[in-house]
Amino acid sequence: MTEGVLKGKCIVLAVTGSIAATEVVRLCHHLRREGAVVQGVMSQAACGIISPDALTYATGRETITRCSGMVEHVEYCGEGGKADLFLVAPCTANTIGKIACGIDDTPITTFATTAVGRGLPVVIAPAMHESMYRHPAVRENLDRLRSWGIDIISPRIEEGRAKIAGIEEIVLHAKRALAGWPLAGKHVLITSGACREPVDDVRVITTRSTGMMGRALALEAFRLGADVAVVHRDRFPCIRNITVSTADEMRAAVLNECDMGKVDYYMSAAAISDFAPGLVTGKIPSGKPVTLHLSPLPKLFPQVCREGKGHPVTVAFKMGTGVEEQARTMVKEGARMVVINSPDVMGSTGGDFVLLSGDNRVELRCTKEELAGELWKRLL
Repeated sequence: MTEGVLKGKCIVLAVTGSIAATEVVRLCHHLRREGAVVQGVMSQAACGIISPDALTYATGRETITRCSGMVEHVEYCGEGGKADLFLVAPCTANTIGKIACGIDDTPITTFATTAVGRGLPVVIAPAMHESMYRHPAVRENLDRLRSWGIDIISPRIEEGRAKIAGIEEIVLHAKRALAGWPLAGKHVLITSGACREPVDDVRVITTRSTGMMGRALALEAFRLGADVAVVHRDRFPCIRNITVSTADEMRAAVLNECDMGKVDYYMSAAAISDFAPGLVTGKIPSGKPVTLHLSPLPKLFPQVCREGKGHPVTVAFKMGTGVEEQARTMVKEGARMVVINSPDVMGSTGGDFVLLSGDNRVELRCTKEELAGELWKRLL
């Protein structure tokens, strides 16, 4: 599990002269809460936006604003240096260009050249006006940095600006950089949360599923380096969100992804509707008893096992009591693993789970984040 991957790790946080520098105090607090040791480095342009004292306060360490005779860039980012990760957040177009061209005229760029030369994990979070972000030279520089293995966190395009990514996203990328990328190049498809089947133009039938399990699986897969897509109604950071509402929409989206032949792992964590009512046009009048006819819906999981191109590694979730025999049948039908849980797990942060795979049966009592880590550990 990658949840503790930042504990005890030394992160050099480099701050450049973007107005987004005002976010770094909060970023420092998040990194330190995860157990990281954070060393701040600031350019002179950044010092004109926030005080180095603010970063010193947030990190608990004296902020570096110039490279002195103590060769701080070598102490942290050189061979055998203290740093485990070099994170530039925010990073201006100017600094992106200098790093891409190996120019060292600020503490940030000197640290960057040292880090890249050492092969240290490097993560960059750009922030600038949108027109600057669209400049061909900036895009080419970003592509060049990616070709060196540097992780670029895509900015949020809002109000004519390429705004720095959210703090949760930056922390996730930091964890991903330090986790070793065991799922690099793999495509993970997950279904998550509840479906909503319309009764009339106003009402729906759904379940109590919150999507917490799907989120835990998706973010753990991202931290492990995978390209992750989730089919659901919510929005998770750092992954490709495929928005659906009904079971039919979810089925079509999943089969479409599988038809493209790029799914290496499929995890069915959604509470997909088993039944759908006949849709009534308009609104059913209130105040009188109503009879609904529920028609069974086809099961999605067997379709993926039978028809999924490339035969993705599949993990199913089975809810209920006394369902182990059904779960074992799913393993025989092609599931690598089936997770059994009970209805009381819905909406909770954890509970009791049974993992079935081949002849193995494991009982776990844990959080959903811990379960996600355990599942990926067993699949890798």
